[in-house]
Amino acid sequence: MDKFDRAIIAALKQDARQSISHIAEQVNLSRSSVTARIKSLEQKKIIRGYQVLLSESQKSAVSAYLEIKNVSTCCEDLLAIFSQMPEIITCHGITGDMDLLLFVKTASMQRLHEIREFIDAHDSIAKIKTHVVMSEWINNRGE
Repeated sequence: MDKFDRAIIAALKQDARQSISHIAEQVNLSRSSVTARIKSLEQKKIIRGYQVLLSESQKSAVSAYLEIKNVSTCCEDLLAIFSQMPEIITCHGITGDMDLLLFVKTASMQRLHEIREFIDAHDSIAKIKTHVVMSEWINNRGE
């Protein structure tokens, strides 16, 4: 890959739907050169595809952050419980008033409620705060 390929990839990352003409202007190459380079990048599997990323408000699934305060100072006893639920994507130990921060993705609000109730029923849980994701403005992970 040379500087032109990297410039083409950067342009496509910014807007994969822009015209070849517009990309050619940005990278100072002809339309036919840009077309050939994109085709080559696709054949080499450097560019593996193009995707539509929906905003959180358009997704049917529900994402939420759960802040959890544990009764004890050891949170490891809760990890076995959290590991049982595939909807729990991440679990982080955090500073401040709460002890843990979970990121949860569920198929429905009802399922989020069930998970929250299941966690809350555990004797080690002192408090849960739920933050439902309403919108997503930046996601640099490409999810």
